[in-house]
Amino acid sequence: MYEVVLSKRFKKDYQKIVKKNQQVKKKVVKTLTLLTSNVNRPSLRLHKLSRLNNWSVSVTGDLRIIFQIDGNMILCTRIRTHDEVY
Repeated sequence: MYEVVLSKRFKKDYQKIVKKNQQVKKKVVKTLTLLTSNVNRPSLRLHKLSRLNNWSVSVTGDLRIIFQIDGNMILCTRIRTHDEVY
């Protein structure tokens, strides 16, 4: 089981996204919950990014959570759209 830690940058991104669309809030919470229990769950569509130790999972068709894994801690660094991440 992983512990999820949210960076300041992630929290800023999250507030901006939720301000535009309140329905995303539930999906983000669900995704973070799934991450803590099973990071390899197929519905998360986990994949490694080319940057050092950065990983991505899908929240919605266009929204991604970017994070790093350090031992049993998941540090969520960004939450952005697909186009902004890639």
